[in-house]
Amino acid sequence: MSSEWEIVEVGDVCSVGDGAHSKVARQTNGVPYLTSKNIGQGQLKPQSLDYISLDDFERLFPFKSKATRRPQSGDILIGIIGTFGNSYVYKESDHFGFSSSIGLLRPDNSKLDSLFLYYVITSTKFRVVHENFNAGSVQGYTNIATVKKLKVPLPPLSAQKKIALILAALDDRITLLRETNATLEAIAQALFKSWFVDFDPVHAKQQGLAPEGMDEATAALFPDSFEESELGLVPRGWLAGTLGDIATTVRKQLQPSELHSELHYVGLEHIPRKSLSLSAWDSADGLESAKAVFSKGDILFGKLRPYFHKVVIAPFDGICSTDILVCQSKKSAYYGIGAMHLSSTPLIAYAERLSNGAKMPRVNWKDLAEYPVCVPSEALAVNFSETITPLISRMTANVHQARTLATMRDTLLPRLISGRLRLLEIETALEGVAA
Repeated sequence: MSSEWEIVEVGDVCSVGDGAHSKVARQTNGVPYLTSKNIGQGQLKPQSLDYISLDDFERLFPFKSKATRRPQSGDILIGIIGTFGNSYVYKESDHFGFSSSIGLLRPDNSKLDSLFLYYVITSTKFRVVHENFNAGSVQGYTNIATVKKLKVPLPPLSAQKKIALILAALDDRITLLRETNATLEAIAQALFKSWFVDFDPVHAKQQGLAPEGMDEATAALFPDSFEESELGLVPRGWLAGTLGDIATTVRKQLQPSELHSELHYVGLEHIPRKSLSLSAWDSADGLESAKAVFSKGDILFGKLRPYFHKVVIAPFDGICSTDILVCQSKKSAYYGIGAMHLSSTPLIAYAERLSNGAKMPRVNWKDLAEYPVCVPSEALAVNFSETITPLISRMTANVHQARTLATMRDTLLPRLISGRLRLLEIETALEGVAA
């Protein structure tokens, strides 16, 4: 295999265009209408999604329009204004319009494989070159003429397809791990809601029925009646308390002189929304301000713009932004309940109501600690923590495996698309990785 592929301009092998330039009325439902903020790296970001009417969609994206206006399967969408450089492969199952803040690349299939092109433009080298044409001071932007002039390697089509399959296999495995974690988290949250919000086992026992899905020893930990409290009716013997009764924060910090490259650093940008599983992190090397210290298993709660719902379980010891609250249970027995409360939608809504600051709303621990909770017996709390601990351990292991695969992908990507690695050797080395 050649170590140097032919280099061509994007415009030589792709039709290049962008989304709608016309102003269009937004709606609360209809056809999704994306701007660059809705394009993540390889995925769509549905937060703050706009919609337009079907009539407007057909007017702006007619079948007989220019080839690069109405998206079709295999097109590459790339942020060219605002969220700059993120890209996404349009799927056959997708159906949405998009604004002129998104560029569209449609490969000539006789010369260029769509998935290979996606990996080329997600490579660090391409993104750096593209970034050099960023003409925006506050909001980055580029234009279609510039995108057409950007350079891409052009291996033989058969090699392109093999390279894309190798990289896609790693991405598919990463996606599966993250989907598994979402399922595990949903199981933990459903059990928490059943036991400690809806009180299903107590209702069952009150009716003379055996609680579903638990052994007799666990069922015996639940009372068979309710009593009045400050929170309304609660299981008999449980306490009407606050989050601060079962959880606290850790305020230890490291100064810049104490930070080093072996420390893992977590910023708000690394924490996904509505997921307890951390998706990325960096090294502390080069950080110039004090950072909060956390331990493996701590709950990291993003206090800036709490409505973003950024809460994760720390998969390792490390440091984090001071815009993140480091939370721990006061007693190990209440770890599981504390973690589920902190990541629950009702608590996030409560935090949003209490956050202050017009431009950069924040919530503090003093306010969060007042969140009302129903505190069960310590024995039942221990049982719940022991029940969900295997789920959390599996989630943590999956986070690390996904990170390993992502690192492998990011290491291989530039070498494969430049032709510096032999495909056969890589295929052999990766056998079973994505199984």
